[in-house]
Amino acid sequence: MSKKIKSFLILIVLLFAFLFITVSSYANTISKDLSDNFFRLHILANSNSTEDQNLKLKVRDNIISYMNTLTYSEISKKEAIDLTYENLDKFQEIAENTIKNEGFNYPVSIEIGNFYFPTKTYGNISLPAGNYDALRIKIGKAEGENWWCSLFPPLCFVDVSSGVIDDNAEKNLKENLTNEEFSIITDDSETIKFKFKIVEMFSN
Repeated sequence: MSKKIKSFLILIVLLFAFLFITVSSYANTISKDLSDNFFRLHILANSNSTEDQNLKLKVRDNIISYMNTLTYSEISKKEAIDLTYENLDKFQEIAENTIKNEGFNYPVSIEIGNFYFPTKTYGNISLPAGNYDALRIKIGKAEGENWWCSLFPPLCFVDVSSGVIDDNAEKNLKENLTNEEFSIITDDSETIKFKFKIVEMFSN
């Protein structure tokens, strides 16, 4: 093999290495920033039966109804986590009472931690797979389909039946994310979809 061909091959390898490092760095930065800026609420149903899924939604509704009396829309992520810690016993009580009132006797476990989430969509917001801080509520065996929203930035209190978050929620997201991050989780253009897939791939 001639020196010219060897030099060319070395350049190709170096180019691919550079591209890999650049893309990896970009994806890891975006993934970490999103993880650092979100505090999620995650509720797992006992199973996928109709009854258990309906029960999960009843628990969700009562938990969020109580959260509406708190001040998640006016505080930082750290304050949101602190506020959640202060109310863990209340959340436990609400979940247990809801389950009992619906005629079930499932145990409930509630914890705050850093958990892995697959890609999730909430209205017109999609978050790439990765590890996020979250309040996790597990009902019974917690083997059924789950439901999630974001306590910070506050999206749990938004009606997304239309598939679009309201102006206040959008404003809150923009205040806590960079323009690039906001575009990645809200924009549906082909370029942003490609970037989203890159972030997902390297996060996984």
